[in-house]
Amino acid sequence: MSTNAVRIAPSLLSADFGILGAEIEAIDAAGADFIHIDVMDGHFVPNLTLGPPVIRALRRFTAKPFDVHLMIAPVDPLLDAFADAGADIITVHPEAGPHLHRTLQRIRQLGKKAGVSLNPASPVAWLDSIMDDIDLVLVMSVNPGFGGQAFISSQLDKIAQIRRRIDLSGRDIMLEVDGGISIQTIGDAVAAGADVLVAGTASFAGGPERYADNIAALRAAAKVRAVVPEQVTA
Repeated sequence: MSTNAVRIAPSLLSADFGILGAEIEAIDAAGADFIHIDVMDGHFVPNLTLGPPVIRALRRFTAKPFDVHLMIAPVDPLLDAFADAGADIITVHPEAGPHLHRTLQRIRQLGKKAGVSLNPASPVAWLDSIMDDIDLVLVMSVNPGFGGQAFISSQLDKIAQIRRRIDLSGRDIMLEVDGGISIQTIGDAVAAGADVLVAGTASFAGGPERYADNIAALRAAAKVRAVVPEQVTA
């Protein structure tokens, strides 16, 4: 894998919620590729974050893609609202609605990139029937619901399996990893095949004067362990 393709997506879950607009501007200037926004409903996952009105209010602070991860159920009734609010990528969980294929179709009909997220216990085989309908796969390397958790190393094999599926398919699908990403773990995730890395604590630690250094350190750590896909075994 070319390290030039590795993208860093700082998670707003670790930002200062009292000054989110300023935080987005600062992390954008520091070199973020995407702005990752975790949407939690207190039902599908045990936490409550933000909704479409907040995303709409934050949209003016950056032109970087809003990578919106919906941890809500049922998800379908709110797809239009998040698209209208300014999401560029909308990622859903297979468990969050009755008809995943229809959900992904709707996201694309709204002109957005469609993603599907697999929890640590979710099987890779769930992807087999939807590869034509997705632009991104998000592997959760922690159980969703809270920031600051430790990386679950068993997910490296899952990342490698998905990378092989994507490469064999010939499709242009991003492989994102979220949970416990740090300078200690990012290299393993990239070596396994990830090309988009969500980093909350590792991006926002130390305040705005540290953001550029944080992102640079993540990129450097990713480069150390990066390998071409053929070297990764499932």
